[in-house]
Amino acid sequence: MNEQQIDLAPFYKFAGDHVAVGIHAIDSKGKTILYNRKMKEIEGFDFQELTDRSLLEMFRFDQTQSTLLQALTGGTPILNVKQTYWNRKGQEITTINDSYPVFENGELIGAIELARDVTTLERVIYQPLKKYEEPITFSSLTAVSASMKNVITRAEKAATAKLPVLLVGESGTGKELLAEAIHSAHTSELPMHILYCHGTDSRLIDELDREIERMKHGTIYCERIDLLPRALQMQLLEVVERHASGDCYFVASVGDDPVELISSHTLVKDLYYFFSAMTIKVEPLRRRKEDILPFVEDYFSRHRMKVGSVIRSLSDEVEKLFLNYEWPGNLKELELLLDEITSLVTTQEVVTAAMLPHHFKLKTQSGSLQPEDFLISSDKDLLPLEEYLQEAEMYYLEKAMDLYGGNVTKAAHALGMSRQNLQYRLRKIKKNAQST
Repeated sequence: MNEQQIDLAPFYKFAGDHVAVGIHAIDSKGKTILYNRKMKEIEGFDFQELTDRSLLEMFRFDQTQSTLLQALTGGTPILNVKQTYWNRKGQEITTINDSYPVFENGELIGAIELARDVTTLERVIYQPLKKYEEPITFSSLTAVSASMKNVITRAEKAATAKLPVLLVGESGTGKELLAEAIHSAHTSELPMHILYCHGTDSRLIDELDREIERMKHGTIYCERIDLLPRALQMQLLEVVERHASGDCYFVASVGDDPVELISSHTLVKDLYYFFSAMTIKVEPLRRRKEDILPFVEDYFSRHRMKVGSVIRSLSDEVEKLFLNYEWPGNLKELELLLDEITSLVTTQEVVTAAMLPHHFKLKTQSGSLQPEDFLISSDKDLLPLEEYLQEAEMYYLEKAMDLYGGNVTKAAHALGMSRQNLQYRLRKIKKNAQST
């Protein structure tokens, strides 16, 4: 390294740490040699965790799935590829990646990937019910079960009294929809600002502070405050307390019992106290299955109005499958499944079992499958080895997920793999199943 390069090194480091895109570089053997602050914020890993291990070993990608490895092995850039995955905190992340091979004196020495985090944009573009371009109100929400009726009653009272609200519930239960319904009931003509608490950058809180100053009136919804590091939780507490006497209405959510979160030092107690003037627990879908069929009926009604389809109902067999399934992804999983089904509908009025995606059939059948079921096909011929291994792996991973109630972290630990590796395998098998 010459004198000029040595002088520039601190500037390169500063730029890498402060640039708004994630940077991940590997050498020719797949070993991480550069992993900047933004990439850590997106994925949740530390450079020390990656530096001594190959990308192949860490994530168990194959070169057809990892754009970084495709650039390395193919020697050509892979540009503008959108990838959705789960980071180390269990938060769903969407990035748009540009991956480049790196050459020195004509020799391939590695690859570098630039990742733009578009998670917030994706959530604005796709949110349950919002694709129908209508305001979310309490009447928009499916509330047949006693627990959901109680949730809406309490939420209506909180909106009337303008009390800070803490929504408690698993991912996909509709907490954000409920927050928007509270906002609409309180002050629908004013703005609503959402803080997605999946970052580790204090500038997120600074931006929120400035947004509250700019808004003056409206609703502030802080999604999953338990995912913020404690230092940022304290910073958020300072901001919301400073504006508590103003005209902004505050709502927040957490993904688990707040008492347990506090005892495990995941949630700052004083931040909980600020939002918990009214605590509302949203039960997972598996505990309020009477809401499933009304939700499906409502979805079909909106779909008919939106695209002019004639889809109206589920067959008795599919109804039974839906009611027996545990829905670890809750309402979001149900709606994504309905999206998948209706994307292929033409003139059908009733959803039959034949119209269900293969990956969902495997999930609903996994409780009764035996090892020999993977070996013999319907015509009694042996399955090809690759197909057998794919279905057996899917069965085993789904059983692990069921055993741990859909908790990816616990299932991954029991299986002896990283959470990201497990998520990757589940997505890969789902993709393969859909293409067959």
